[in-house]
Amino acid sequence: MSKIPYSTALIIGAGAGISASVGRALAAEGVKVGLAARNIEKLMPLAKEIGAETMSADATNAAAVNTLFDEMESRLGPLGIVLYNAAVRMPGPITDLDPREVQEVIATSTYAAFLVVQQAARRMLLRRTGAILLTGASASIKGYPRSSAFAMGMFGRRGLAQSAARELAPQGIHVAHFVIDGVVRNPSRPEPATRPDSMLDPDAIAQTYLDVLRQPRNAWSWEMELRPWVETF
Repeated sequence: MSKIPYSTALIIGAGAGISASVGRALAAEGVKVGLAARNIEKLMPLAKEIGAETMSADATNAAAVNTLFDEMESRLGPLGIVLYNAAVRMPGPITDLDPREVQEVIATSTYAAFLVVQQAARRMLLRRTGAILLTGASASIKGYPRSSAFAMGMFGRRGLAQSAARELAPQGIHVAHFVIDGVVRNPSRPEPATRPDSMLDPDAIAQTYLDVLRQPRNAWSWEMELRPWVETF
């Protein structure tokens, strides 16, 4: 198995689930990991477990994102990988949605992702190497009833990833978007005993992220779809 060609990683929107599994997998490969979230207290157990640095930031604030990347590089070294994993869901009838809350959903799902991609690209292009990973969802490609706000935000994130991949790949930057099409298992949401394999395993998802990072640049993927084998699509 080939070695991951990056030595540092910043995970934004870190927490339990996918981001924690990716952090553990990267640390096991010898990658220095930074974990960023608005509330860093929740990150302390994981940070202690994998020896990660923790940083507080509001990813919807341009100045805060710039400061976050500066802090990350000063503590860990030049940026190799960034994973944007934050999202806000707000289900409800379209007639009843609060416009200010919809604005927050789109800001977290799309605008913040843009700020992260922009700052990462500015740094990575100096060295013409790096990887930008964006976690998507079923809503990235399917607009469900009572989920218009989340669909707008995640469709925007997918469009950002596709555009950035086409722009940055020829300059040595690997951009990849992951459609997580199904429910992800976690300690507070266990898999029903009557439906084995009906949920995505976050450790298995993390393995796919690392597999993409290992891809040779003459065969890069810009998007991967992951779902349980029993999931309909």
